Amino acid sequence: MRRIGFALVAITILPVVALAHAADTSYHLRKEIAVGGDGGWDYLTVDPDAHRLYVAHATKVVVIDTESESVVGEILDVPGTHGFAIASDLGRGFATAGRSGKVVVVDLNTLHTISSVTAGENPDAILYEPVHQEVYAFNHSGKSVTVFDAKTGEVRATIALGGTAEFAVLDRDAGRIYNNLEDTSQLAVIDTGTHKVAATWPIAPGEEATGLALDVEHHRLFLGCGNKVMEMLDSATGRVLGSVPIGAGVDATAFDPGTRLAFASSSDGTLTAARVDDAGTLRVVQTISTPPRSRTMTLDPKTHRLYVASASFAAPPAGSPPGRPPIVPGSFKVLVYELAQ
Repeated sequence: MRRIGFALVAITILPVVALAHAADTSYHLRKEIAVGGDGGWDYLTVDPDAHRLYVAHATKVVVIDTESESVVGEILDVPGTHGFAIASDLGRGFATAGRSGKVVVVDLNTLHTISSVTAGENPDAILYEPVHQEVYAFNHSGKSVTVFDAKTGEVRATIALGGTAEFAVLDRDAGRIYNNLEDTSQLAVIDTGTHKVAATWPIAPGEEATGLALDVEHHRLFLGCGNKVMEMLDSATGRVLGSVPIGAGVDATAFDPGTRLAFASSSDGTLTAARVDDAGTLRVVQTISTPPRSRTMTLDPKTHRLYVASASFAAPPAGSPPGRPPIVPGSFKVLVYELAQ
């Protein structure tokens, strides 16, 4: 995932259908959680059972309590932080440190570093595969995956991808991991039993996908593509099933199994919500307004809340080359969007 600034039950039990209809046009801003500090940011990762949100920010991972909606801790010394993976069964977390080429292993209770594992060039996305208790670190620049034992840190495989690794999702039942190859506009399918690429699917007409989400029940993948579409693929065959228009500069994609909404957040200040109708067609149901450059997002599947990273930007100095404007120091925050009751 591209770094910003520096270069994933209601209280009362409601039918799924009722939640789905309520979600059509009713997402709104609930709260702004002040984080502060300087520097850019990347992935946001929710632990819905522990009520925590992990936010990659500059050289650390900020930990937010999603019940009190406040910062409760930090994981320090993660240079070039990108992604965070959670192994609840082991009480461990894993943070990619892109600048050092390592994965930092963390005790989830104390937030202290236990050890580190050497990955490839610029580890970015990361996930935990619980069946084999393995961690997959996706080396963005290295175009590979480092697979290691979550308990011992022993590297078990290095998988060549043939493309720039972006976001990845796990289908535990199928024994597959799907990973966007941004520069080749393809999707890699990794067999978790053999540590091999089982297939590489073209995503045309989609291009340069970054965000990726999975609907396990209906075997659908949702890809946030750089040519301003969210594309839907069959996760068994790779067949393109449809697409909807989204904003420019997409980064993150999410899927909520409770509302059956798929989301794509873009830097042009839009967060698109779409759903597959009864005829199997993906349709936009809401375009949520967000601050410009707020393109990194995740979803809590228990509360259905969306968490969006944001900051204020200053005017670039006179005569400076085109590019991202500087971030206003101390302005970093997380925006919380929720469904109207």
